[in-house]
Amino acid sequence: MMIGADASVQQQYLDTVRRSEHLEPEKVLLVALLEDAIHDYRKYRTTRDRVGKERFREAEEWIIGSCNDWIFSFNNVCELLGLHPDYVRRGVIESVNETAKEGKSRSRHGTPGQAG
Repeated sequence: MMIGADASVQQQYLDTVRRSEHLEPEKVLLVALLEDAIHDYRKYRTTRDRVGKERFREAEEWIIGSCNDWIFSFNNVCELLGLHPDYVRRGVIESVNETAKEGKSRSRHGTPGQAG
């Protein structure tokens, strides 16, 4: 199953990693960094305010970027956590695209109990 197919799979994995009793503090930091970027990428994707747009742009640049020169690059963080960066990247992007499609579908058809 693709990570993007179910956003809860990502959260379950990160929750499991975070709960691990043997998780080194460095990995806790890496998980928090990855979670924060994914959160900002999802939350601020459609924002209209300046601060939200900046947060989305920074998260997008970090997630999409392929630079490995920096220890905290997306690729390095994923690899240090034992994750395949391209797989995670694709999953994040696809989950956002699926959420957008669902939102458009709901707005076109209305919600139950509404005229649509």
